[in-house]
Amino acid sequence: MPARTEIRVRYAETDKMGVVYHSNYFVWMEIGRTELFRKMGLPYKVIEEKGIIFPVVEAFCRYKKSALYDDEIVIETVLKHYSAAKVVLDYKIIRKKDEVLLAEGETVHGIVTTEGKPVSIKKLPWLQEKFDKIMEIRGN
Repeated sequence: MPARTEIRVRYAETDKMGVVYHSNYFVWMEIGRTELFRKMGLPYKVIEEKGIIFPVVEAFCRYKKSALYDDEIVIETVLKHYSAAKVVLDYKIIRKKDEVLLAEGETVHGIVTTEGKPVSIKKLPWLQEKFDKIMEIRGN
């Protein structure tokens, strides 16, 4: 059950040759993860109102092909797995017109309070239930 988010490459995201600058893929991953959580019924605003945040503790991206100015791209975001202390998400960045995989990545997030203290997901049943449901739908 990936969340699919479509965007168009903006001029400001490219270099003089019209090729997307590498750091923008991480911005697109953030867009994808925001939409995934929204699709799960957990908009970031609601999560933060409950006193929880998910800081990025690791980020990885493997670049396959260049995205270019004005390309329509699809960001596919999936909850890969979670544990008591972390959440792992997978991403695929795909050019829409020909379904070419442009990049793939992963982010790892800690589960902490807005005061910066780690918290076990076991103490957050409202969150664990949502994650369990997604993992069940995925067949994990």
